[in-house]
Amino acid sequence: MPVPGTTLWDQLIAAGDTRSSLHCFTGTRYESATWREVISDAERMTAGLRRAGVEPGARVAAILTNGPSAVRGMLGVWLGGGSLASLPVRARGMDEGEYAAQLEAICDQLEPEALLVEERALPLVPEGVKGVVRTISWESVADSGRASLCPPGEDELAFVQYSSGSTGRPKGCMLTPRAIGAQLALAWEMIEGEAGREAAVSWLPLSHDMGMFGCLLTAWAHGCDLFLSTPERFVLSPRTWFGDLADTGATITAATNTALHLGARAYAEERLPGRLRVRALIVGAERVQWETLRLAVDTFGAAGLEERSLMPAYGLAEATLAVTATALEEAPASVILDAVALADGELVEAQEGDPCGTRLVSAGRPCRDVRLQGGETRRLEEIQVSSPALASGYYREPELTAERFRDGGLMTGDIGFLRGGELYPVGRLDDLISVGGRNVYTREVESAVEQLSGVRRGCTTIVEERSGGGSRLTLCLEPQDSVTDYRALALTAASVAMAKAAVPLDECVFLPRDSLPKTPSGKIQRHRARRLLAETDLHPLARVSLAAT
Repeated sequence: MPVPGTTLWDQLIAAGDTRSSLHCFTGTRYESATWREVISDAERMTAGLRRAGVEPGARVAAILTNGPSAVRGMLGVWLGGGSLASLPVRARGMDEGEYAAQLEAICDQLEPEALLVEERALPLVPEGVKGVVRTISWESVADSGRASLCPPGEDELAFVQYSSGSTGRPKGCMLTPRAIGAQLALAWEMIEGEAGREAAVSWLPLSHDMGMFGCLLTAWAHGCDLFLSTPERFVLSPRTWFGDLADTGATITAATNTALHLGARAYAEERLPGRLRVRALIVGAERVQWETLRLAVDTFGAAGLEERSLMPAYGLAEATLAVTATALEEAPASVILDAVALADGELVEAQEGDPCGTRLVSAGRPCRDVRLQGGETRRLEEIQVSSPALASGYYREPELTAERFRDGGLMTGDIGFLRGGELYPVGRLDDLISVGGRNVYTREVESAVEQLSGVRRGCTTIVEERSGGGSRLTLCLEPQDSVTDYRALALTAASVAMAKAAVPLDECVFLPRDSLPKTPSGKIQRHRARRLLAETDLHPLARVSLAAT
């Protein structure tokens, strides 16, 4: 645990006194440097950053990819007195024009002194953005000299975490060093970390809060060895994640439910070579599926992964990151509820094997000094959070800040319920649609359809299209490559939607692999999926009308 009274900067600089290192994957191998070397390199960037306009109080935009120069540059901006704004990376399914418009809108709001990216990513920055803000590489300011160091004060703006826009346009969560430091302390306590004992593996993007705060900064502040891979490497070869865990002997890692499914499925035909020493595998960023946890244990149990090492958790950028987590050394908990009632927002218990039952996984209890408002009820409710790691609001969004941040707490926009002191997240208020006068939460249908053979995990969404006073419900999904009978799969999906939530689908649209728009952390962007359906040049694999079934 950090020494009381120390600042975030004290924690990061103190890592230089440990024997631990940062290992960044650079394309073919891990490039290693001690944390002391990382810190010294960051200090030697500050003169060049100062010439680029990074004065105390300046805002600096960055597209944070997982390279060694970005890690050093982030600290360099802070040491130079700037506040860093993390801009979204290009989401899946987003064309260059849409991405350029997104970045330009953010820069218009943020008014940054500069936009910094890795040298290799410069050609990927839209030309329109380069015309709006000065764009330079981290490498161009390396070894430029040491300016006066004056990092932001404890309650000043240090970081603006722009959301990936899963529910609309990106919003910038304002974080202070005090909030970030509180998060790093509670995250370390959550995994019962021991200095000098831990090593972490992560491929999660630094542009996402789970990769930035949950992996990079938590490991850095507590002097852990960190093996930082890239999301591109994981996508190309999901085997590399657990391969790295075995090769490095890492004790800590984190990922989404979808990523855990892909990582386990990659070893379906053979055993993982080597042994796993993982004692904390945090699963979050999306709803956790019981089947995924079982698959992971069944696949890697022989290599040493234990059920009690799996830590389903809940968090969000507005709380810096973590809010709740399954206790270390405790097996994940679950409850079985009636799916039709749950889709209507009601909590009705069901028995194991009930065809109308759905199993929900607990995200654990609140982390230290975090409180959840409300108690145990019989209906789904919006999750309300109080935490020492809460953001200060949304950057230049006073009305939205007033709406969401109230009386020292946060209205998350997520829905769930409490049982036995544990939180069960279910979905978002945005998932609510109207079906025959009923308010239905679509995630229940989507989760059930994703369990069908022939459907790609995490690649399903229901879109409500309104016109002329009526509405149509379209199920969009990406099928497995082996699927040839689209109509049969569509009819099965329609039957599941009716059985699980009494939802009548009007159409099923089968889309090519990787065409559903997603955030970098894997959440489907429903608002962009709706726009996708309206495009005249959409070329689906098949469209199956279900209105008469």
